[in-house]
Amino acid sequence: MSNPMEQFVIKPIIPIKIGDIDISFTNSALFMVLAVVVSTLLLGFCIRKRTIIPSVAQSVPETIYEFINSLIKENVGTEGLKYFPFIFTVFLFVAFGNMLGLLPYAFTFTSHLAAVGGLSLIALLFNVIIGIKKKKWGYLRTFMPKGIPAALAPLIIPIEMISFLSKPFSLTVRLVANMTVGHIMLKIIAGFVLALGVGGIIPIVFNSGIVVFELFIALLQAFIYTVLSCIYLGDAIHSH
Repeated sequence: MSNPMEQFVIKPIIPIKIGDIDISFTNSALFMVLAVVVSTLLLGFCIRKRTIIPSVAQSVPETIYEFINSLIKENVGTEGLKYFPFIFTVFLFVAFGNMLGLLPYAFTFTSHLAAVGGLSLIALLFNVIIGIKKKKWGYLRTFMPKGIPAALAPLIIPIEMISFLSKPFSLTVRLVANMTVGHIMLKIIAGFVLALGVGGIIPIVFNSGIVVFELFIALLQAFIYTVLSCIYLGDAIHSH
């Protein structure tokens, strides 16, 4: 039975080094590119023949569009619709990253802290930029809410900063943990197929059920990640 952790090893495909800095194109980078390319081509294919009465294919991107649109309205408000492209992109990137990782011999970049953490930091910086753009430097009042006595500033400001910086951490850990555990289970059960020979039909059936469940989890985690991104964006826009 192969090591279930082997599937998470990042391997260079095109080795590139600048001095001591390794910027190789890896299997993780490859599947990030594939997530972008596949989602773009798939949605483009679905809307290639647009009609007033949508076909089954056309209804797929329209459903996703309406879904993200309603998420933003519910968690950010109509003011957040101007940032629709960012939220829409985040959802597709995470969703396709999760789903592509379920394919045989694929790599799940959403199971790595570095990849998801980088995306979460981008989301955090995006929120900071939006907050500063909207409220100028008054945005810094986020760390010292109105009505708090100045004497409590040394206590309140560090607490608020820790709470603020924990946002990308919560986004990252939730997604990475779910993707990692699910893929480890799939790998372990798949290992019994060869070990049991003819009797391997049982783990095959069981594994098939887990794949369907993991597909649901992949979409659910993309949904949760997007909802939290919307909530944090709402905090940046509406915080006092």
